[in-house]
Amino acid sequence: MSTINYIKKSLAVLAMGSSLLSCQTEMPQEAETKKLVDYVDPFIGTGEHGHTFPGATLPYGGVQCSPVNGVSGWDWVSGYHISDSLLVGFGHLHLSGTGIGDLNDLIILPTDKEHTLDPKENDRAKLPYTEKYTHSTEVAHPGYYAVTLENSGIRAEMTTGLRVGFHRWTYPANAKAPSMIINLGYATNWDGVTETALSEKGKNTIIGKRLSKGWAEDQRVYFEMNFSRDIKDIKIEKSGNRLIAQVVFDGVDNQNQVTAAMGISSVSVEGAHVALEQEAKGYSFDLKRQAASTIWEKALEQIKVTTTDAKAREIFYTALYHSKIAPVTHSDALGEYKGADHKIHKAEGFTYYSTFSLWDTFRAVHPLSTIIESQKRNADFINTMLAHYDETGVLPVWSLAGNETNCMTGYHAMPVLADAVLKNIKGIDANRVFEAMQATSLQDARDLKVYKKYGFIPSDKGGESVTKTLEYAYDDWCIAQVAKHIGNEKAYQQYMKRSEGYKPLFDKETEFMRGRLTNGKFRLPFDPAEANHRENTDYTEGNAYQHSWFVLQDVQGLIDLFPSKEAFVAKLDELFTASSELTGDNVSPDISGLIGQYAHGNEPSHHIAYLYDYAGAPWKTQEKVREILETQYDNTPEGISGNEDCGQMSAWYVFSSLGFYPVNPAQGIYAFGSPIFEQAEINTSNGKVFKVEAKNVSKKNIYIKSVTLNGKALDRLYITHKEIMTGGTLTFEMSDKPNKELGVNTPPPSNTI
Repeated sequence: MSTINYIKKSLAVLAMGSSLLSCQTEMPQEAETKKLVDYVDPFIGTGEHGHTFPGATLPYGGVQCSPVNGVSGWDWVSGYHISDSLLVGFGHLHLSGTGIGDLNDLIILPTDKEHTLDPKENDRAKLPYTEKYTHSTEVAHPGYYAVTLENSGIRAEMTTGLRVGFHRWTYPANAKAPSMIINLGYATNWDGVTETALSEKGKNTIIGKRLSKGWAEDQRVYFEMNFSRDIKDIKIEKSGNRLIAQVVFDGVDNQNQVTAAMGISSVSVEGAHVALEQEAKGYSFDLKRQAASTIWEKALEQIKVTTTDAKAREIFYTALYHSKIAPVTHSDALGEYKGADHKIHKAEGFTYYSTFSLWDTFRAVHPLSTIIESQKRNADFINTMLAHYDETGVLPVWSLAGNETNCMTGYHAMPVLADAVLKNIKGIDANRVFEAMQATSLQDARDLKVYKKYGFIPSDKGGESVTKTLEYAYDDWCIAQVAKHIGNEKAYQQYMKRSEGYKPLFDKETEFMRGRLTNGKFRLPFDPAEANHRENTDYTEGNAYQHSWFVLQDVQGLIDLFPSKEAFVAKLDELFTASSELTGDNVSPDISGLIGQYAHGNEPSHHIAYLYDYAGAPWKTQEKVREILETQYDNTPEGISGNEDCGQMSAWYVFSSLGFYPVNPAQGIYAFGSPIFEQAEINTSNGKVFKVEAKNVSKKNIYIKSVTLNGKALDRLYITHKEIMTGGTLTFEMSDKPNKELGVNTPPPSNTI
């Protein structure tokens, strides 16, 4: 158990009024009066390799105010890690759970005296103004973060609007020069500043910009920042592209406080100014904090669970919270945004989003969104992707800050687009979707030229050939379904044929998907446990054990490649029981959360436990899903077994804890697992309520004895999207003994919608 978890379990630290701390013991009987936001712990995932941040943001908000430790390293990609205790400031843009580091932009820090500033210094150990802190003074709630800065004694609090970060600083009475440092040149990980500017605007306002290049090739942030006190002095130091400044105030109010609000835009200072006009005019910090909490409460009320398991409830609501941090609002208060073509555009009639981690989030984040988020928000996600297509000629792969990073394999906008079209999300042009899909699939980049030529990617023609082939084949199935939806039979047949690209890679002798050469032979030597990271490998962030199961579009077709269903089940068993040792010269750090060779800490494994449902052994799905729920998640900073990846790790937990999961995310079918809550109410986007009951559920009773939908017995272990959105009640009767007949002969449909 981490230090912070020990502390937070014994104390509830609350910053109120003048930000003096008071402690109260959290009593069990208070649970009934708690709000859902009280069950969220933003520190979950800030330890180990979760890569989350504890700071303040709104659902899909454009601003994330969070502490920045100032360390370059894999575990600091969000700007923060629970193992650290030193701050360089608080940033306004952060990534949640990614594997690559960028952002941490617009770093500010309140201070109590004037400092010597060196814009060239990027080593936090040499900065004169860093602040120590202890986790016992940190408070993190949805939409709010606070910490006491030990060197200066300042209490720093922050909350957010949609495009504005709000700050309140309580200074010690003996502060010599109540002030704030803004460091526009400081950079961590992949980020590097290319241009900065800052100037005074009026008696209590500064404006500026920070342009940078990193994972996001052309990142632009413009800002305007207002203070509750007039500026007494401003000292700006600049060297080359790097700028740092200290803003000294004319004093503090009668509570020793200064408040500030920073509006941002990717286009202009004017856009940042309008954000302040819309969100920060005459604002009260406490009211803004309450407003953020209320917005989060409403977002969390989309799913209400009933359980006696306090730990599971905390994990669940934190997971639901994390599933709603990305994508982030990118168009500014004027509707303008910096596009992927590096030009300025205006989002007409929709909000333009960015930070689409599609290799991860197509699996569960977006399917969850289609159930509980408004059709308008889901349509905006899709129309953002179509705008990206208009700007670049192809659909996004991994977009960040209005840039295409081209990170990861496949083109997984396809299942998100197909899912939205097939679920009849309003506000989407299906013909335009197909046009964008087809154009993207016909390009020659990203090894698609050889994929189109051979029907798969030969191992001697492209790296990570197995993963790429399997993912393109699935994505092409998604294109086929949209073609069928709009009545294009020729394209439907063409893409259904492309979706069979997985078949040439299956080796009947080893029963693994393997790299195949242009001469038809399988690549040698072969070790299914070998997991080289991105080089000299046929697999992306994994190995043959983990990637051989990625045939989401045709699970039955995958089963048919084996001698029998029993052989398929035996191979699945082998995955979970094999040694967890990974081999190779450069083992991928992303492979974590191992149960045998099953790696829950990385997304390619996420659907695998549910494949038993398709092969006549659904009770094994129930066993494995419950084991994953119990062992791969916790209510500690180390409670996420791998990179959070913009909500995917959390969305898996949300779905699986409810009792079902979208194995094929574009199919509209959810395979049953093992629910953990006595009851859950899902408030769907169309106003219906879908209830899930699990009678006699316990840590021992993990098996589904029987299941009914609206009182009628089901002989299948799956449910459709339409059934969920119609509303009603799904009731599981749980037992400590497996029912080896239920659902055995009625597997989830495969290769159809």
